[in-house]
Amino acid sequence: MKKINVFIICAIITLMVSVNAFGMHIAEGFLPKEWCIGWDIVALPFMIYGYISIKKTVENNPKIKLILAMAGAFIFVLSALKIPSFNGSCSHPTGIGLGAILFGPGVTCLLGLIVLIFQALLLAHGGISTLGANVFSMAIVGSFTAWGVYKISRKLNISTEISIFLGAFLGDLLTYVVTSIQLAICYPSEVGGIFASFIKFAGVFAVTQLPLAISEGILTVVIFRGISKYFGEEISYLGFINENKGARI
Repeated sequence: MKKINVFIICAIITLMVSVNAFGMHIAEGFLPKEWCIGWDIVALPFMIYGYISIKKTVENNPKIKLILAMAGAFIFVLSALKIPSFNGSCSHPTGIGLGAILFGPGVTCLLGLIVLIFQALLLAHGGISTLGANVFSMAIVGSFTAWGVYKISRKLNISTEISIFLGAFLGDLLTYVVTSIQLAICYPSEVGGIFASFIKFAGVFAVTQLPLAISEGILTVVIFRGISKYFGEEISYLGFINENKGARI
């Protein structure tokens, strides 16, 4: 019953947040057509890999479907938030780290794609033409960064919770770094070129994104604790030890 209640709460939060959610993905029509096609091509192999990964994960561990749905809802809720920036723009968390750490980057790449499609169609958040670029920065780079940082941290015998924090924190930051690079390449500055443009775009989000990334890291640890407590059996299938020991098998 507790598991059902947790799922219902996540669903309600998702609906509440989505009513007024607009945030910073690259907007529809903002990138030149050739770059849109290019990013679609780059993202495609990762989506195929993600489909294979998620199919294999569910077939091997059917009981983890609810956790998988919660990871997707977590991405949707956090990445739909709009946090105003001092310069008139806005930033938002990504929510990618939790899914990447639990299921691996392949699964989370596909979850990110699904979330970005829904946000583009239902919330006018991002766009279909810029889907490949947004998928690459958030779902691909964010996932692999969070997962890679977590794995390396555990190899260095850093505690599970600190490793989760670092993974979610850096996964969020790298998403914005890549987004800034994508925009800078398409719109280089007349003085200073791509690098100067990158500094400008990155500076737009830096003031708000750093505290957001820290907050996302902390929240991801809190959510992981909750999942460990209420989904002990299911999370053991993913290679985690329950009873709040925070160790990885």
